[in-house]
Amino acid sequence: QMGQAAVNAAEAVGYIGAGTVEFLFKDGDFWFLEMNTRLQVEHPVTEMVTGIDLVELQLLTAMGEDLPPKTWEPEITGHAIEARLYAEDPLNDYLPVTGTLVAFGVPDSVRTDSGVAGGSVVSVHYDPMLAKVIAHGPDRTSAARLLSLALRRSVVAGMTTNRELLVGILEHPEFLAGGIDTHFLDRHDLADLSSPFLSPEELHAAAVVAALDASLRRRQQAPVLGSIPSGWRNNPSSMQTVSFWSPGTPDPIEVRYLSTGPSTFRVEVGDELLDARFVQDSPAIFELDRRITRPEVSWTGDIAHVVTYDGVAELHMLPRFASSEVDIDPGSLQSPMPGKILQVLTEEGALVEQGDALIVMEAMKMEHTLRSPNAGTVAAILVEVDDQVEGDVVLAIVTES
Repeated sequence: QMGQAAVNAAEAVGYIGAGTVEFLFKDGDFWFLEMNTRLQVEHPVTEMVTGIDLVELQLLTAMGEDLPPKTWEPEITGHAIEARLYAEDPLNDYLPVTGTLVAFGVPDSVRTDSGVAGGSVVSVHYDPMLAKVIAHGPDRTSAARLLSLALRRSVVAGMTTNRELLVGILEHPEFLAGGIDTHFLDRHDLADLSSPFLSPEELHAAAVVAALDASLRRRQQAPVLGSIPSGWRNNPSSMQTVSFWSPGTPDPIEVRYLSTGPSTFRVEVGDELLDARFVQDSPAIFELDRRITRPEVSWTGDIAHVVTYDGVAELHMLPRFASSEVDIDPGSLQSPMPGKILQVLTEEGALVEQGDALIVMEAMKMEHTLRSPNAGTVAAILVEVDDQVEGDVVLAIVTES
């Protein structure tokens, strides 16, 4: 009935070409909403369930050719759902986000229509949609689960997106039961729907995998003594530490090697002690606390993307040593990561104690209180409220008294 109503609307205005007619549907009844004389963003859903290329038909119509017979009575197979992946912050009134995508990739299990890749710049001049991700399954539940899993395992690094919210909706019992309507988001807490994919324990395990993978890569590239583990030392009291920070985590994640052998490791991360070993180098297979893992790890510079079943951990490896080329004044308070200055709690000339709160900044949706590195006098405040700063930038200088 809706299909015939759409045709009637087009014929009533003498329209020839591809078009989309929208209706509101409830309890078997439907109401006309609007007509667009073009293909809508959601046209891949129709293509997936019919096997018909709508863009091709649009071109055939423009050339005055007849449409193939299969288009008159298309056969519907299965169910398809499309998610629109946006560079936006749902928890900040859905404001668009600009910046550079560090890395981008969606699993081949779904269809992805996108014009971005790793290194693409998302600017203020265009719509912030990154991709349309479409899943097809034998029924609605299967399509929803395939789509949510693909979004979880996508690599989208460098900027805030609505991915967590999309997955939260797709996996919600009410959505899976088919009870969704236009008031769905009003009934549910947005923060709960946008919760992180990985628990702290899963993130710690991913950090261990990233550290081991980095160790393996260094060992494979070693020109001599390749059998010795990367970072091995003959002084057991001074073992290597690999540090990461991950979006949404307030503190660095430190993987501390407690002991190493040719292929075995004893590590500490957070409050956890883990035993790990290399089972195979290529492709990499690890054993982590007696569980075999075949991790998918990709690197973009010093950023590791560890694909787990529940999602992708984005881990930025922190440098082991401060750059010798940068001259930092004693008593400098530096930003631990890129962010926005929310409050300046002191002023130049103020006397402060070590640990006093000086600046509050927002980074990765969290507030961070930055404290004085030593007791003394505030010699300089180098930022103002609302300033956007990069990581490792000097924000203030406190000279020792």
